[in-house]
Amino acid sequence: MPAGREIELVVAADATAAAQVAAARLAAAARAGGHVVLTGGSTPRRAYELAAELEPDWSRVEVWWSDERCVPPDDERSNFGMARAALLDRLAAAPAAVHRMQGELGRDEGAARYERELGPLAGFDLLLLGLGPDGHIASLYPDQPTLDETERRAIGAEAHFQPFVDRITLTLPMLRATREVLFLVAGADKADAAKRAFACEPSRTTPGSLVRALGGTTTAVLDAAAASHLPPK
Repeated sequence: MPAGREIELVVAADATAAAQVAAARLAAAARAGGHVVLTGGSTPRRAYELAAELEPDWSRVEVWWSDERCVPPDDERSNFGMARAALLDRLAAAPAAVHRMQGELGRDEGAARYERELGPLAGFDLLLLGLGPDGHIASLYPDQPTLDETERRAIGAEAHFQPFVDRITLTLPMLRATREVLFLVAGADKADAAKRAFACEPSRTTPGSLVRALGGTTTAVLDAAAASHLPPK
């Protein structure tokens, strides 16, 4: 396997157990300090709730997002809104900074604002990602031109998965620029995508296969259902 492609697979009994593994890693990152990237979707919600219980003091970290829907922060579809309710509002000590993607500005202006927000930051300490049934990560979808972006760190994207609203997303180079990539994947509907992302050669048809921490570690935490198509060790 080429350098930088190594990945550790952690298979948990069920979605709750997988969330517990991810929560422990989030809590450890909060204690260590630095820059932590959160993700949206339904899978990480329980991990966020558990992480707030394990470590209620997040004052050492700055929090970022991998992507956002172009909706206001109080919209039920907002990735920020979900993370705020599940994690941020449960903390005893808030993060040193919360860098929200301003989806309400629209995909182009919102992405431009986030690029400026990133400033001189060259990379992150922990990046949490999910994986869609189609293999997408953040708002980078299979075989889309957004996968070819190498200059910008945040861009606008059209939705190719529900809910069908425009998005803002970090680009592949920025997603790879982290000390630790942590995938959290649950559900039988993710099993085929997990096999293609974690056990096959990298491909534009499965964006999850294209994200590995180039200078650090990559771990995929899966429940048994999501891992059911992976080859035995």
